[in-house]
Amino acid sequence: MSVAAALAANLSDDGVNVAQNVGFYIIAAAMLFGALRVVTTKNVVHAALWLVVVLGGIAAQYILAAAEFVAISQVLVYIGAVMVLFLFGIMLTKATIGNETDTNNKGWGVGIPVAFLIFGVLAYVTLDFTEDATMVDPSEEQIASTTTAISDGYLGPYLVPLIAVSFVLLAAAIGAIVLARKD
Repeated sequence: MSVAAALAANLSDDGVNVAQNVGFYIIAAAMLFGALRVVTTKNVVHAALWLVVVLGGIAAQYILAAAEFVAISQVLVYIGAVMVLFLFGIMLTKATIGNETDTNNKGWGVGIPVAFLIFGVLAYVTLDFTEDATMVDPSEEQIASTTTAISDGYLGPYLVPLIAVSFVLLAAAIGAIVLARKD
């Protein structure tokens, strides 16, 4: 089977890639479940780990959108760095690691209609803004040149500051471990 025939088999009548849409909805469902678990779990460490699932889903969505560099940046910066700092923050604040009781705010019920209102406004604005707009499929040359330009920008003149920041984060991580350690 040729590549053109395989692509034609994957496309529906209106030119939408069915497999990509199915993947999008599966990842979105996992992200929604993870987001719900972040706010409903009583264990702080478990909430941070569920947040890793949500952030990993965002990276997967970027891969579906053919933005591989942004996906890798998402994994390195948010999952790799920010979540490590969150977990160190949890360790340093001496938060209860197990299930916590009485962590809910008494006015949590007010947040539900406010959340639905914000969701409705955002959905309306998004649908009104995009209307029938379609994304242009970028060519391989455009993707390669954009990724090359971004990587040259980061790894060219900013290579030394990038390495310096990584050492500062490493020193902070080692310091947090030393402070959190029980003697």
